[in-house]
Amino acid sequence: MRAEGTFTVKSFVPATVEVPIEVTTAAPAGVATMEKAFEGEIAGRAATLFTAAYDQARGTGTYLAMEAFEGSVAGRSGTFNFAHSATTTGTDASNRFFVIVPGSGTGELAGITGDGGIRIDEDGTHRIWFEYQIG
Repeated sequence: MRAEGTFTVKSFVPATVEVPIEVTTAAPAGVATMEKAFEGEIAGRAATLFTAAYDQARGTGTYLAMEAFEGSVAGRSGTFNFAHSATTTGTDASNRFFVIVPGSGTGELAGITGDGGIRIDEDGTHRIWFEYQIG
């Protein structure tokens, strides 16, 4: 099955994380928390742990995100986790990864598995889709 929606980032808050050693690279690593709101066949909200190594001047880097979603997918309500990552060289996105975390679903979304994707349109619209099974 496939469900699609759009989302907006309601908050993006950089977080301080203690690391055992400091290593300086050309793409500084950071952590942030995010809150997202979803509309469409995917409706609800998510709390996101976001990590990235990103060079602002060159627009290059990679992000990793873990999301805890609460809402509905194609009319079924519940919660689950999903993870995604991608790399950019400033003009493109590559090495994309997206997975619904097996065993994380609750309510009518218990047993959800699958994958999906995220795309940002030229006008800035953030799109998301899930290719999923429930069972």
